[in-house]
Amino acid sequence: MPNLLKLGIPAGSLQQATAELFRRAGYKLTFNSRSYYPTINDDEIECLLIRAQEMARYVEDGVLDAGLTGHDWVVETEADVHEVAELVFSKVSRGPVRWVLCVPDDSPVKTVRDLQGKRIATEAVGLTRSYLKQHGVEARGEFSWGATEVKPPRLADAIVEVTETGSSLRANNLRIVDEVLQSTTRLIANHRSYAETWKKQKIDDMALMLEGAIAAEGKVGLMMNVPCDKLRQVLTLLPALQQPTVSTLADEQWVDVSTILDESVVRHIIPRLKAAGARGIVEYPLNKVID
Repeated sequence: MPNLLKLGIPAGSLQQATAELFRRAGYKLTFNSRSYYPTINDDEIECLLIRAQEMARYVEDGVLDAGLTGHDWVVETEADVHEVAELVFSKVSRGPVRWVLCVPDDSPVKTVRDLQGKRIATEAVGLTRSYLKQHGVEARGEFSWGATEVKPPRLADAIVEVTETGSSLRANNLRIVDEVLQSTTRLIANHRSYAETWKKQKIDDMALMLEGAIAAEGKVGLMMNVPCDKLRQVLTLLPALQQPTVSTLADEQWVDVSTILDESVVRHIIPRLKAAGARGIVEYPLNKVID
């Protein structure tokens, strides 16, 4: 097919979070446990499950036209790709993940300079070496195949590890010495693919839908009927994404008011809106918010 976009979906910890984001953006991803080729409800897209650590390299080489991966892995692999959009979501939270330098609680290490000549275990060796070079520290960065948190102090003096909440670090009696890098998920594209008119439009459209789905997180729509003589009072109660929309009704004594607001404040606002005179109050979920 001349119009076919090869899209990399991150396998592993980000897989389900990615599928949920795509669902809210209007794309249905279906995974088969025996296949690395998820199906999607778009005949112009072919998906492939790839580990996030490898995604940037395959996009750079043109094996994939585009893919989702962390900015940290773009930095780690030094891949030359085009970052189309920043998509702030992860497997646990809706914030960036952090790569941090950690040592045991009882370690004498206070700063990275105290690790001169020491051994540091990490999955992101390139990232760690670059960080050490920036600080003028010569230390031995070793690749860790997993269970990195348990390696200090016997197998390593320190680790550079990714964390979202810090709970695993605390559980292993580790403390953070410094932050190495903050990272968020990115939609990346191959330079040659992104230079093609059709593929660029396809990728940009996808980015718009994914960003809209993220922007809608934690927000709901609210609509209500308000007597004209109560409108000013009701409007003062409404925080809005922009400004509430006010529309006339068949009954000239009433108007329709609609707005978008944070879901967390709805339970506090609705009783006050009703007391102010609003009627027929309807709350509804949002899938996408497009600026």
